[in-house]
Amino acid sequence: MNQNNSAQLSDMSSKNIAFIGGGNMAASLIGGLVADGYNPKRIIASDPDGEKLASLAARFGVITVADNEEAVSQADVVVIAVKPQIAEQVARNLASAAQSKQPLIVSIVAGVRESDLQIWLGGDLALIRTMPNTPAMIQAGASVLHAGPGVSSDQKNLAESILRAVGLTLWVDNEEKMDAVTALSGSGPAYLFLVMESMEQAGIELGLPAESARLLTLQTALGAARMAMESSDGPATLRKKVTSPGGTTEAALAIMEQGGVRRLFTQALTGARDRSIELSKLLGNH
Repeated sequence: MNQNNSAQLSDMSSKNIAFIGGGNMAASLIGGLVADGYNPKRIIASDPDGEKLASLAARFGVITVADNEEAVSQADVVVIAVKPQIAEQVARNLASAAQSKQPLIVSIVAGVRESDLQIWLGGDLALIRTMPNTPAMIQAGASVLHAGPGVSSDQKNLAESILRAVGLTLWVDNEEKMDAVTALSGSGPAYLFLVMESMEQAGIELGLPAESARLLTLQTALGAARMAMESSDGPATLRKKVTSPGGTTEAALAIMEQGGVRRLFTQALTGARDRSIELSKLLGNH
């Protein structure tokens, strides 16, 4: 267990955490907390799907309830983990219980602005918005958080402890940056899957057996990521170190550069950022 997270988990050990929504991301966070030693009897999960609740109870030993308001009424921290399309309805139905209990609200709902969530919940709640990505499901995620007005340092530590259970955590000082976060790390796994898919297919076209092309691609991606994480050098320096003048790597990279790979990535992330802004407006009925 990460020592810093262990200390923070100890500080929050008396807190009840309610998860509104029992989908994959909620299950990942619950699993990470339990694996880090958090008492599952202080975790409450609610969802209209009885099968999801039964699975969470069986896997992690958490308390489950079918009623969201009941979960909130018992919670010090409420993690809202529902689909964006139903966030408004769920939040409005929670407003009375949230105003009565005044818990810390942690939203992992993609694309929903803090201001809209505050309106739906009745306002003046301590609210933190976060964007985890899908590798959180294997405790290898990257989560970015933003704290709204009135959130205390202790509450920030609570939220960070929950998200750190599934990977790296970072804070931004401006909520507008969450759109760039969505474009980079939120959607980022799909970009890397596309790169892996393309490499695998190219290997097959060059005559490698399909299984060999797949395994070599995946191990290469894993190894490169580990090298980048564990090195004090940035990606540009690492790339130069493995590119011999006049060699095979230089030949491949030259073709990628000629094809405008950097420009394509910039355009792609800009498009994702812009779509994130559009969706936030739509979800908030602006």
